[in-house]
Amino acid sequence: MIYFFDDVLRSDNIDYTLSLIAKDFREKYNFPDIRQLGIVVANVETAAAELENKGMGPFFIASDTLDMWNERGKNKTFSGKVGLACHKGYEIELLEPGTGSNFYKSCVKKGRMVLQHLGFSVKNVDSFKRKLEESGNKTWVRGRIKSLGLVTEFAYMDTLKQAGIITELIDMRIFGVPLKNPHAGFYHNCGRLEKIIGKRSLSF
Repeated sequence: MIYFFDDVLRSDNIDYTLSLIAKDFREKYNFPDIRQLGIVVANVETAAAELENKGMGPFFIASDTLDMWNERGKNKTFSGKVGLACHKGYEIELLEPGTGSNFYKSCVKKGRMVLQHLGFSVKNVDSFKRKLEESGNKTWVRGRIKSLGLVTEFAYMDTLKQAGIITELIDMRIFGVPLKNPHAGFYHNCGRLEKIIGKRSLSF
């Protein structure tokens, strides 16, 4: 099944709408609350502008080559662009197709914002992913992002068959201290700063 973010936004109750996605699966494996909505778009800056016109953001936009990207057991070099903001308690992550992998590219739908994955904060990515693997849900991508003192360990799990959507396990730490969920003000203030300096996307 394909979920579209614009359909979610039209809902009168976004919490209820999202709670129905993979509900039984999430309960079965004791997932924490949904933290992040991973949205695949053709162009992050265009999508961010569209959502900002609806009152969301501003989005913090950045591009990077990831420290680690292991897809289906094969190491790859992945570079991509991301836009981050918060909306009604959820982290909104806009993702371009990038280069070095078809993981996001295969989800691009012209003119639509595809809700590709649900993201969850966990204490130990590898421990949680092993639990899912033992139940037949394979790891699609195991990755790591490093930027200064911020390190994000993540795993995209191929839960399409059992959950109907990809799930992402996230462990974000700053100087080794767990960071459960960045405050909305951080992303939005960074987005405002980008606009002030006239550089809509930063490279790391």
